[in-house]
Amino acid sequence: QVQLVESGGGLVQPGGSLRLSCAASGSIFSIYGMGWYRQTPGMQRELVATITSGGSGYYVQSVRGRFTISRDNAKNTVYLQMNGLKPEDTAVYYCKAELRTAVWDSMHDYWGQGTQVTVSS
Repeated sequence: QVQLVESGGGLVQPGGSLRLSCAASGSIFSIYGMGWYRQTPGMQRELVATITSGGSGYYVQSVRGRFTISRDNAKNTVYLQMNGLKPEDTAVYYCKAELRTAVWDSMHDYWGQGTQVTVSS
């Protein structure tokens, strides 16, 4: 059994900052890519940022220069530092991990439960 637990969401004023964390636990053999996605009501879940096991990050254009993704492989944790937040960043943020649960397992995607980020004055 694998669990991804997110934390760090909340209410923040425009221009403010938040740091999201997502810790993976359970039966984990190896974690490959990790990432953050977000979803607003009535919309499809969209990619925000991803990071490889080696630490290379990718960002969608709308958050580039404001958000930073990082990971601690020893803790099976991925972070998203969000600065310069805008009202349009308001969404439920989900983390995803691509991992194998055992040496004989193939790679699968696992998702967290989501954490609400609201940017409003």
